[in-house]
Amino acid sequence: MPRKNRSFKGTFIMNKNHLFLMAFAALLVSGVNLPLMAQEKDTDDKTLRVFIFAGQSNMVGSDSKVKDIKRFPPFVGLDMPQEKVLYSYNLGRENKVVSNGWVALKPVDNVVGPELSFARKVSQEIKAPIAIIKCAAGGTTLGGDWNPDDPSGFKLYPLALQLIQSSLAELDKMKVPYRIEGFMWHQGENDMFSKEFKPNYGKNLQNFLAKWRSDLKTPKLKFYIGELCTKTVWGMDNRFNMYAIRAGQKFVTEMDPLAQYIPTSHDAVEIGGGTGLHYHYGTLGQLEHGVNYADAYLKTIGKNTNIVRPLKVWPYEKASAVKLFILAGHRNMEGERAFTQELQALGGQESLANDNAKIAYKYSIGGGYKISDGWEPLGPAGFYGTFGPELSFGKTLHGKVSGNIAIAKFTHSGSQMNDWTPQGTEAKELNLYPKFIAFIQDSIKELQAKGHKVELAGIFYHVGENEMSMGQYRRDAAKWLQSTIVKSRQDLGLPSLKWYVSQQQPIDEKGLNAIDVTANLAAIAAADSAFIHIKAFDLPKQEEKLVITTAGIVQLGELLAQSYLKQK
Repeated sequence: MPRKNRSFKGTFIMNKNHLFLMAFAALLVSGVNLPLMAQEKDTDDKTLRVFIFAGQSNMVGSDSKVKDIKRFPPFVGLDMPQEKVLYSYNLGRENKVVSNGWVALKPVDNVVGPELSFARKVSQEIKAPIAIIKCAAGGTTLGGDWNPDDPSGFKLYPLALQLIQSSLAELDKMKVPYRIEGFMWHQGENDMFSKEFKPNYGKNLQNFLAKWRSDLKTPKLKFYIGELCTKTVWGMDNRFNMYAIRAGQKFVTEMDPLAQYIPTSHDAVEIGGGTGLHYHYGTLGQLEHGVNYADAYLKTIGKNTNIVRPLKVWPYEKASAVKLFILAGHRNMEGERAFTQELQALGGQESLANDNAKIAYKYSIGGGYKISDGWEPLGPAGFYGTFGPELSFGKTLHGKVSGNIAIAKFTHSGSQMNDWTPQGTEAKELNLYPKFIAFIQDSIKELQAKGHKVELAGIFYHVGENEMSMGQYRRDAAKWLQSTIVKSRQDLGLPSLKWYVSQQQPIDEKGLNAIDVTANLAAIAAADSAFIHIKAFDLPKQEEKLVITTAGIVQLGELLAQSYLKQK
């Protein structure tokens, strides 16, 4: 009897999927268009665009939870089915979860993958229907499981090929016109632990792309290669291994005009257990990951989704003096979990969601992933509807500081404090110090070119969050910061340049508490009158470890500004 039940269920699924696909085909024939927000340049709006998603655990969506989607305003609603998007999948290793044909796109097995936000973003921007085929399994390697020539382990290359071919065959059977539009790939963490696979990742990836183009008979198939996120715990204790894989990825995307490198280190990372570190993105990071792929694809078809924020009228009188404030740091200075949609719930802070054209603002955030178009009005300009402490910082200073003020912000939420040191680390692509100093110098020169006398009022730096969660980083954090400060004063020719260093409450963990990073920073402040140590220990309670949410980011900006005003 149980055997018959399983057989009946399988038949029901196939019949249900067949009916769904028939209905979808009828929708195409009827000429009914899908919802849109912008017109696609391609006049063909009937052919189904098929996207392939593949990789390991951070493509699966491991450690994400569907119930958490509602916590993140930009992504509310993605827990519901997207009825007009086709989805075919095979997920996992030993215990696979499969669709057995085409279904409507929705979360599977209580997991959030990047395909959810990708599909919504793309569907909003183009008229053509879309479909997604996904094959992903955690803990797998390109050198073994995904090897197209000699697959081992879970033999994922032939499995994915069979999934794609059978899914496309269903479309052919129903006479649904389609074209394979792009291949999204996120993988490499496990290859970095192999002495054989790590140095050959670039070569293996190059072969992987070539084999797919050959097997799918799509010589111009575009690939979107997701970066291994440097914000994770592996970005700290395995930074050189990850650097080697990223170097291999970049080698391929630089050589292959149809392959694009997709940065992800500015994305959120699920906060883990005791110390708050993890190696998976989690719910929010997965949703942001999908937007990254969508934006990259849309740009290839001529759709730039960036919001233009011009400073229409220069706010300062000619030849007037300008005080320039530099904001810098990592996750919380970037504003990883502060959403503009939540400002309405904070009494008296609603105006922060609006641009302030009286304060000129420029930025390089996410390690250069997003750079302002010159000087813009101070206002929300982060990724995915986020903002940093600059908004409340500017609001608090405005009207209380004599003369003009301008704000320039330089952040990389996927960096660690040693990446900001003059000496840098072996992960050379993350060496930020030269870029940081150049950013400051350029900001000064641009204001001077407009005829202003510029006073560098100070650098406002929020201490790295991840450093507080790993002993070897926590131990050296103050030393790294001091080396950056000393060299910056030399390179900027300002021996008394003030650094305002804010520090949130360090992680309270038995194995870490013996390292008193607060005392280490206080010791620097005691010996350096231009080092202002700001203990931001009374911020609103965080939802999770390390990352400050909306109310806390607003309060952090106010605290930084108040510290400056006290010094004056």
